[in-house]
Amino acid sequence: MKTKPDLPRVANPPDGLLDSGHLWLVEYVDGAPLRFQLQNSGLLRFGDDRRVYDDPDAMPDEYAHAVRHVREHLDRDALRRAVPDVEDVVFFGVATHYHGITYDWANTPSVLGVDVWSEREGTFRPPDAVEQIYEALGLHPINAVEREVNTRDFDPEEYTIPESAWYDGPAAGVVVRDKQGRRALLPNPDVDSGGDERSLDVSADELAARLATRRRFERVETRLADAGHPVTVDALYERVREDVLRAEHARLTDARVDMQAFHGELAARTRAYLDDETTL
Repeated sequence: MKTKPDLPRVANPPDGLLDSGHLWLVEYVDGAPLRFQLQNSGLLRFGDDRRVYDDPDAMPDEYAHAVRHVREHLDRDALRRAVPDVEDVVFFGVATHYHGITYDWANTPSVLGVDVWSEREGTFRPPDAVEQIYEALGLHPINAVEREVNTRDFDPEEYTIPESAWYDGPAAGVVVRDKQGRRALLPNPDVDSGGDERSLDVSADELAARLATRRRFERVETRLADAGHPVTVDALYERVREDVLRAEHARLTDARVDMQAFHGELAARTRAYLDDETTL
């Protein structure tokens, strides 16, 4: 599977990027690299920026929400109709789980599509085509901030980075792209993506009580029901677990907590919620 494309800083851009032509500026979302490919068998292969996983369930736990999102929303038939060989195409996106910015998780798609690679053509598709491809396949493309900006009108040193589309705050940066596949990152120096310093070094039951709240259960239950899925203990537990890992995985990685015990407490709270115990 094609590897993740390089993303240099705009201070040291690829040759020709800022010299002439037109640019697309898209929001830089502080998430994790994700790539995926539909195989001729109909199964999906996933990868991060280092490894490819033939078994999607072997992806790191924090990617579970993103894997599920692609599995449930990718229109496989539309992709088969669009290309002669589905394995010719590799999709690159960002899995939107917590790295340092607390996005509006309820309204931010689990995956935002960034790039589309064609092995047959040996190129990345231009940004306008990328936007159309993801929308046609039932997935969200990364949001464009500005389209078709003439290079003579773009000065990285004078450019004001806009507000994010995905939380009430400034974007972490913008990615400057052209239709030849060149790209560079203009980071926002005013955004601190170093992480939330709130400590999660508590006992497993305290951690479950803090993270597996009634409000979270209600939100996840609504999403399950709206999607037409039965709200069983197993289904609700898995979705709440994914929701917690999406929003908290970086802090959980640093926390000194018995994760097996935490998962047990989470399962107990799931059963209590469905039993409508007021003590939850």
